[in-house]
Amino acid sequence: MGFNCGIVGLPNVGKSTLFNAITCAHADASNYPFCTIEPNVGIAVVPDERLRTIGSIFGPDRLVPSVIEFVDIAGLVKGASKGEGLGNQFLSHIREVDALAHVVRCFEDPNVVHINGGVDPRRDIEVIEAELILKDLETVERRLVEVQKKARAGDKSAAAEADLCSRLRDHMMAGRLARYFTRASLEEGTILNNLHLLGDKPVMYVCNVQEKSLSSPDAYVKAVIELAAHEKAPVVTISAEAEAEISEIPEEERGAFLDGMGIEEGGLTKLIRAGYHLLDLVTFFTVAPKEARAWTVKRGTRAPAASGKIHSDFEKGFIRAEITAFEDLRRLGSESKVKDAGLVRVEGRDYVIQDGDIAHFRFNV
Repeated sequence: MGFNCGIVGLPNVGKSTLFNAITCAHADASNYPFCTIEPNVGIAVVPDERLRTIGSIFGPDRLVPSVIEFVDIAGLVKGASKGEGLGNQFLSHIREVDALAHVVRCFEDPNVVHINGGVDPRRDIEVIEAELILKDLETVERRLVEVQKKARAGDKSAAAEADLCSRLRDHMMAGRLARYFTRASLEEGTILNNLHLLGDKPVMYVCNVQEKSLSSPDAYVKAVIELAAHEKAPVVTISAEAEAEISEIPEEERGAFLDGMGIEEGGLTKLIRAGYHLLDLVTFFTVAPKEARAWTVKRGTRAPAASGKIHSDFEKGFIRAEITAFEDLRRLGSESKVKDAGLVRVEGRDYVIQDGDIAHFRFNV
């Protein structure tokens, strides 16, 4: 699994259409609010030409790419934190994902109802963020009552947590999401993580535009880009309608279709790149006669922990990792030539996995 991503936004902004296109899950995408009653879950393959190249060189029985799980969360509305529009049950689904793709409507269409009466990306973003903040305030205030009681009984760690929760509450009451709260120490970061706040999720903004606006940003997209720049959040511009068309075309014909539309790459590729950047992820590969597989880990992951992605026994009994850089394999064209050139490295427990590493782990249990 690469990561799992919740697709959020107001009703009728194109979430389900986009979800269907990138996962081919064919969820209901009717033109009315709350057509998503349960969160649809779909899997999308992470496209990676490096895995194809590895497969052509080693000839395994099959290739196993990394995948991303997308969760289509029903449209949130003003008052969702208080249960409006089925909001409470859907806000809880956000807690389970690694990151959020916040879909923002950036197109005019009289045939598609806008729940707030007109297109205004900045206002729409603020509505969603306000609901996340209000829900998180409930969580923090409950926790604050608990730790203040313990602090009065002389618990020093509870007193420190009470101070943190008090500052965090003030931060959110000023209209700021939890992810912009400054952590003064690793301990504060751990406390925040344990609160599982909705507004602490990394977010990318997805501007849903008409096909004609893909090549150059209009005023709506520029408004999102300006807002995102202050938050240092990535912005992806996609036409959900165009993606729906692309998803119906055989994979081998999609390149020509994209060229004909003047689109350099599909929306899924854009989303994945933004997601990997947002979460600071890298890909490494393993090769065996039966399969070559792509694995996703956080940048900075050491070799034993990376091997544990394959099986816990690998991490427990880790001895060493034999590492080949993908670029060396691609350049030389065979495993034997890489070995003859002395480019297969033997790395120990402190080795940090790099993007594109082809790893063979030695272990003993």
